[in-house]
Amino acid sequence: MENQSKPVMHVGLHDGAFVSVVGDTYRLVMTGQQTGGAFAVIDMRVPPGGGPGPHAHAGFQETFHVLDGEIEVRSETGVFVARKGDFVTVPAGGVIHQFKNKSSTVAHLWCTVVPAGLDAFFQEIGQPVHEGEWLQTPALSPADMARLETVAARHGQKLFPPDFLEKG
Repeated sequence: MENQSKPVMHVGLHDGAFVSVVGDTYRLVMTGQQTGGAFAVIDMRVPPGGGPGPHAHAGFQETFHVLDGEIEVRSETGVFVARKGDFVTVPAGGVIHQFKNKSSTVAHLWCTVVPAGLDAFFQEIGQPVHEGEWLQTPALSPADMARLETVAARHGQKLFPPDFLEKG
């Protein structure tokens, strides 16, 4: 076996930047900068009522492992509830999807994206917070939404109206 002289990486339990995104608190465990863009790992804490709106990203696959709690997942192909221990994979290709915590307790998700990129998006739009800190979901003006859509597009994402997946 060939030694490629790449170091084994270690990230401690509390290491990584914490950012608030849409009222959720995410810890950037392993970033694309650390993995040469191969993948990223994000530790997501989603409060009751939290979660992103409908969005799509054609260029990467996103997988969630529900560590605690539950989330409702909506996509163009259906709706289901993912509970503790479940895995959810959103394939590359651009399927429109979202998830929401409709329970009364915090949902804890382990998110892996291949290749990396979502982490850089969160770093750009998120507000730095401390571990365990929660910020309210910000109210976004039309100008804020336009800026967010521009940043999202730069990171290979497309955003949709909040009720997009609820339309018949």
